[in-house]
Amino acid sequence: MGVKNIRDYLRPGKRAHLVGIGGVSMASLAEVLFGAGVEVTGSDQRESATVLHLRGLGIPVTIGHLAQSMQGADCVVRTAAVHDGNPEIAAALAAGVPVFERAQAWGAIMQDYENALCISGTHGKTTTTSMCTHIFMAAKRDPTVMIGGTLPLLEAGHRVGHGDTIILESCEYCNSFLSFYPTVAVILNVEADHLDFFKDLADVEHSFRAFADRVPENGLIVANCEDENTMTALAGETRPVLTFGIDEGDVHAENLSMDHGFGSFDVVHGGERYAHLDLSVPGVHNVKNALAAAAAAIALGLPGRAVEDGMREFRLPGRRFEYKGTYNGAEVCDDYAHHPGELAALFDTARALGHKRVICAFQPHTYSRTHELFDDFVEVLKRPEVTLLAEIFAAREDNDVGISSADLAAQVPGSVFCPTLEDVTEKLRRIAQPGDLILTVGAGDIYLAGEALVEEG
Repeated sequence: MGVKNIRDYLRPGKRAHLVGIGGVSMASLAEVLFGAGVEVTGSDQRESATVLHLRGLGIPVTIGHLAQSMQGADCVVRTAAVHDGNPEIAAALAAGVPVFERAQAWGAIMQDYENALCISGTHGKTTTTSMCTHIFMAAKRDPTVMIGGTLPLLEAGHRVGHGDTIILESCEYCNSFLSFYPTVAVILNVEADHLDFFKDLADVEHSFRAFADRVPENGLIVANCEDENTMTALAGETRPVLTFGIDEGDVHAENLSMDHGFGSFDVVHGGERYAHLDLSVPGVHNVKNALAAAAAAIALGLPGRAVEDGMREFRLPGRRFEYKGTYNGAEVCDDYAHHPGELAALFDTARALGHKRVICAFQPHTYSRTHELFDDFVEVLKRPEVTLLAEIFAAREDNDVGISSADLAAQVPGSVFCPTLEDVTEKLRRIAQPGDLILTVGAGDIYLAGEALVEEG
């Protein structure tokens, strides 16, 4: 039996069954397919607001993974977390019903758009994809969007548009973005991450190069020329490359000033001012993200005014320096940072805001990342005045390496290991003072510790 073409199955008159439909990307996929006339059904492990929303649209969702749920489907789409042993997947395979990955489905969808803007990078994907969304909405391009977070503008992580452009956050984990068909591929930065999947930095660079090579010859790669690993990955690339950077690049900043951490600058392209931006989000890293978004807009022919209008209203997606409230005169914010590079950018931003102390409650994300990048985490976690370490959030892993946040605490002077989130909240309660900035940081559920504190305050 030959390889099935997923595009033959994701079209009107066909029924697609989505396993794990309640996830951010899967729910977005369900709505986009449903809007395109595909009959969609799905399943998830539990009831949720997302599941209720999908049912409200007319998409049937079953709770639990039952073999009979996929009966009548022409194809099944799953997330990477759903394996062949899942009852629905096993039933589909036994019945000869093709099973596709979520990334393959997005890849199939984007081929129907004239412009597929795919934003990749170890850090900054969600923020930059969100910036691009604001800009293309301001330009009235009516884009379809898929973001790995909830964007206040959309009140969701996705949007079903009717224009000629689709904007997607594009993740390298498990090489999922190698199922995509970008016409414009943005590479923000490349670092060693997801080392439970990639062998080393060179392996990560190889993956990003393969992603860039998916751009057609008449397409465009938008790349950070100030990131050495990105440039290494693109060495010898024959496709057109539009570079960006703060000090250098085809698109760069001039007259940059930072006021309490907020950037103000001109975006310059071809020796001329393209736009002027006064950012409403802090940090030098967001200056670079905004330059990447502006370069993407240039790549797709948008006027500078659309960039200015879109960025004027820009607000960060949830869990990106998200203000939660106050406790005993201390500000409490939450951030998704979970890689040493992201932590460094976060602490740079926090330092520029002028608080008396930065108190960081950090929850490492996955045993493998903590183990592989241990020394880098130790160095960066020395930077806040106070560092609390919650236990590692396992995510998809077993603790095969026998590591604990207590190991980090032993190497970070003055830090405190907190075995539970309740311990984190209790410690924050005792030490919070007026003028402090309390950051709950990590990709797991550490935000709950800060929310519990704010509820008391």
